[in-house]
Amino acid sequence: MACSQAEQATTSSTPDASAAVAAAPTQQLPNYSTDVIGVEQRYLEPEFWLQRVEQPHALVMTPDEIADFNARSYRLQDEMVYLNELPDAYSAAELTTKIDSISGLPSYPRHYADGRQATTDELQAYRDASNFAGIAETNPVRFGLVVRRTPMRTFPTLDKLYSEDLDTDIDRFQETGVFPGMPLAILHTSSDGEWYLAQSYHYLAWIQAKHVAIGPREEVLAFAEKEPFAVITEAKVHTNYTPSMPAVSEVQLDMSTRLPLLSAEQTGHNVHGQNPFASYTVEMPIRDANGDLAFTPALIPRHNDVNVGYIPYTEANVITQAFKFLGERYGWGHDYNARDCTGFVLEVYRSMGIAMPRNSSQQGYGDYGQNVVYDDSSSNQEKLERLDNANVGDLIYLPGHVVMYLGKLNGEHYVIHDVHGLSYTDSNGDYYEGTLNGVSVTPLTTLGFGKNDTYLDRIYAIKSVR
Repeated sequence: MACSQAEQATTSSTPDASAAVAAAPTQQLPNYSTDVIGVEQRYLEPEFWLQRVEQPHALVMTPDEIADFNARSYRLQDEMVYLNELPDAYSAAELTTKIDSISGLPSYPRHYADGRQATTDELQAYRDASNFAGIAETNPVRFGLVVRRTPMRTFPTLDKLYSEDLDTDIDRFQETGVFPGMPLAILHTSSDGEWYLAQSYHYLAWIQAKHVAIGPREEVLAFAEKEPFAVITEAKVHTNYTPSMPAVSEVQLDMSTRLPLLSAEQTGHNVHGQNPFASYTVEMPIRDANGDLAFTPALIPRHNDVNVGYIPYTEANVITQAFKFLGERYGWGHDYNARDCTGFVLEVYRSMGIAMPRNSSQQGYGDYGQNVVYDDSSSNQEKLERLDNANVGDLIYLPGHVVMYLGKLNGEHYVIHDVHGLSYTDSNGDYYEGTLNGVSVTPLTTLGFGKNDTYLDRIYAIKSVR
């Protein structure tokens, strides 16, 4: 379908980018329709947005600039932690404060999926499972590597509890997720011994012990810095099936997972029964029979999207990476083997080596990047003027949500985001409420944020990651 005159007026691209886009195939479905306001099928193609970028392949930041950016973020954001700077041990008071920061009793009622409200005693039992009785006068900090994608939880339990509205897509005990190869500091063990209180580079919560291999501090931290390394740049890939080594057979690796690369000189020409020449050979952490850290090679077929090192930070790569998640179901706190709005932007940017806090308010109010924060006195016109000068990939924050900027089209600003609900007031003035529940391309200013506000009304920050 040809661009309208209005679209043509807002389109600018370099000749090489235009040629690439013109040659790119599009996937058009017959009888396509949607209840998402302001969206056409072609908006779901990354090439549609790439052709509107003036210099899509220009570096936004060099690797050295990204390193400086990350160092500044760690300095400014208390929730981002250099694991190598953690102490060797915590006092009883310090560890108790850590547990209280994640495993305090909920301030709102919590319900099970059948609608029954959790009692005070039931909630207290979840908190007691944090093993306050096991806190010693001095509590050594241990270290480990994640061996399987796994959730991090409010309490040491897989029980799911929900808010009063019983939205069972939002498990209020789900905090975030971690991926294979990620280093963790282990601060404490649950009463049943099956959970660790773990600190990642940007989160503290409970993780199942069976998905962590404990090793020497120096070895664990060095693993995350090994070079050369592979970065997963697809939404999800899996290691090859390996009947002789189940620990690394068909292990899921999500976008932004970083693992050391091994050469044939290191592994030989037979890796668990397969020649590695047509694969990426990565070093994988595994648990031995005692739960201790060991390593073994694993193969990722070369047909997968894997990069040697981080991919360059360009606007083209921001769009391309974001669209690799298009249509994936929304997963609150990395639930449902997926991710939520902040997880989505984290994984896109982390594939370029950029680290950010985990939660939306930490990101939106964070001083890192080029950040403009709005308050109740700010007008929508101020926000629109900022949006008119927004860059591809800029992050726009609303209470509890973040969206990624794509561009302006026919007077409307468009974004891609991992979003739960859908609402808007249509051209007849009627309020419509539906669902998105996945990574979606939508207009920004016309979406409803509840019945009485629009997304534009509730924007409180716009951040350029640069």
